[in-house]
Amino acid sequence: MLKRLVKTMRRDERGITGLETAIILIAFVVVASVFAYTVLSAGIFSSQKGQEAVYTGLQHARSTLLMKGDVVAQSNGNEVQSLVICVASALNGEKIDLTAPNDSNADGKADGNSTNVVVVSYSSAGNRTDDLYWTATLLGKGNPDQMLDPGETFEMTIDLTGAGETIGTYKTFGIEIKPPVGAVLVVERTTPAALSTFMILH
Repeated sequence: MLKRLVKTMRRDERGITGLETAIILIAFVVVASVFAYTVLSAGIFSSQKGQEAVYTGLQHARSTLLMKGDVVAQSNGNEVQSLVICVASALNGEKIDLTAPNDSNADGKADGNSTNVVVVSYSSAGNRTDDLYWTATLLGKGNPDQMLDPGETFEMTIDLTGAGETIGTYKTFGIEIKPPVGAVLVVERTTPAALSTFMILH
């Protein structure tokens, strides 16, 4: 009788089978947990990168200059000497430093040691000149500093005597106003058949 009981216990392997099944299930759970953690981490990383891209794009859009009104040219009757453009910040967003450059030798170009962060360039079919001299004056209400705040409008006067060529009649040229952050404001105009002291360019 005792021998039969011992033989029966030896043949009964239900305990071992259950233990193996439990080990396999635990292994599946561990592998699934690791995989789920990897997928979740990748999703969080992608979402953070997407958020950073949105914020960067929004900052660039809010730091963009917007032209308000007409482009007025001033000439001596023979050539255009300066342009007057009114600018504001797009979307009433970030402040833009409109501290003007220096022009110690009055050649129409900014000095090399100027601290301005907004750069103005001139271009035409056969010429390009960077870092022209310009000034900015606040129009209407605003802070008495040189920062373009939301809701403010500045009048920029761009000196074209340093453009590197004579801007006479029927001349098509472009002006690029580049803030430190944000899109470049591009203004392209053509001079009329006769130059007067003040002209609205189209």
